[in-house]
Amino acid sequence: MLDFWRSAIRQQFHAAIDMLANAIQACPDSVWSGEPPRAFWYIAFHTLFFLDLYLSPVGEAEFRPPAPFGLAEISDEVGVAEPTHTKDELLAYLEHCRKKLDAVMAAGEQGMTEAWASAPCPFDYRAMSNGELLLYNMRHVQHHAAQLNMRLRQTTDSAPGWVSKGGQKIKA
Repeated sequence: MLDFWRSAIRQQFHAAIDMLANAIQACPDSVWSGEPPRAFWYIAFHTLFFLDLYLSPVGEAEFRPPAPFGLAEISDEVGVAEPTHTKDELLAYLEHCRKKLDAVMAAGEQGMTEAWASAPCPFDYRAMSNGELLLYNMRHVQHHAAQLNMRLRQTTDSAPGWVSKGGQKIKA
């Protein structure tokens, strides 16, 4: 039964990531820029940062995002120290996160097992199991993908379509 759930969760999580990727790719330059926290690029970055963090087997103290991204997103300081990121940077980060998801969803000692899913997640402020954190993380990605698609619809009268399973191509 675990193989069924591993496959279903993986496909649906990839669908959420695909919807985020489609929104990033569809965003025109005129909508991309702006100041955090409402800028299109920033919402995409925020989503990817926490996707990466919550797919990590370590807590915040040991977490390091790939270059050129920093840790300002988990800083207690007000405001964001991140520079404006390009589409290419964020799409590369998205691919990094896809690979990380696949590693988490794989069977075996380092991947999703029943023991791993029921164990407490490494983030004290998220009082939940690894399995619940995985679903929480997928919901977070989908929430912001929908937010970005709504922004595209409002500003360009166009947005990518729904992705029902991971791996589907962009639909306008």
